[in-house]
Amino acid sequence: MNIPAMPSLSPDLGQRRGQLLVVDDQPINIHVIHQALTADYDVFAATSGEQALAFCQKTLPDLVLLDVVMPVMDGLEVCRRLKQNPDTQNIPVVFITAYQHPEEENICWAAGGVDFVNKPVNPVTLRNRVKAHLTLKFQADMLRMIAFNDGLTHIANRRYFDVRLEAEWQRCSRNGSTLALLMIDIDFFKRYNDRYGHPTGDDSLRQVAAALTANLNRPFDLVARYGGEEFVCLLPDTDLAGATAIAKKLELAVRQLGIEHLGSDIGQVITISVGVAASHPDQHNTSASLVQQADVQLYQAKQQGRGRVCAG
Repeated sequence: MNIPAMPSLSPDLGQRRGQLLVVDDQPINIHVIHQALTADYDVFAATSGEQALAFCQKTLPDLVLLDVVMPVMDGLEVCRRLKQNPDTQNIPVVFITAYQHPEEENICWAAGGVDFVNKPVNPVTLRNRVKAHLTLKFQADMLRMIAFNDGLTHIANRRYFDVRLEAEWQRCSRNGSTLALLMIDIDFFKRYNDRYGHPTGDDSLRQVAAALTANLNRPFDLVARYGGEEFVCLLPDTDLAGATAIAKKLELAVRQLGIEHLGSDIGQVITISVGVAASHPDQHNTSASLVQQADVQLYQAKQQGRGRVCAG
């Protein structure tokens, strides 16, 4: 991945209870911080750098409170690795440190920290520092949500898809895995708008988007509005056969919505055409070629009568 996960579009980001990770090899220090913050936040703990990195990969806390001096992997290295990983680079890190000299503090800044809390910890200072950085974090989340959200369907937009596509392409290239893509078009949608009106058309787009989202198998599968009546699904670590099976599931799910479309040539309900492509990313191809392959298959689905899946 090359960007953080898209923030949820449903909760009020300004009102949510923050999740904090406290990283310290001394349980007594974790206990002190936990007591100071647990009334206002969900506080988790790790006693080593390895535990901290594993937790962040799985859970993505809103803020990390990180001890600098720890055995095996110190806090500086933990912070560097968090900032080097696109999935975790936007998690703010506040160092808990006994450092007193500017040179030592400069090392922490260079590692990617956003602030310091000195030992012994003053609970009032700690609470205020955490509150300030969480406010900034939640505001950044809200801005990302607005930038990456399709205002009509409330799913990801083309901008988010473009960035995720490049990120997944790079990840699959590193891992030697397959990336699959579905290009989806609502059949005869212009006729639908002409017959039923644009407000009804907008409502249908929302229903189709919800059906596509509900029928994806994994939380990291992505459905996005590509433009107009077109949608796209990004399926990491999925081969052509698996992607084709998912495409058929989505085609049936939209058909079973039963949205009346008397202007269609292939039935009396809204249907979709789906083009499927899959690729092993390497130096001989590009993410744009994957999109082009899926688009060619979508064209084939339309040429063959629409309301169907074509893969190749």
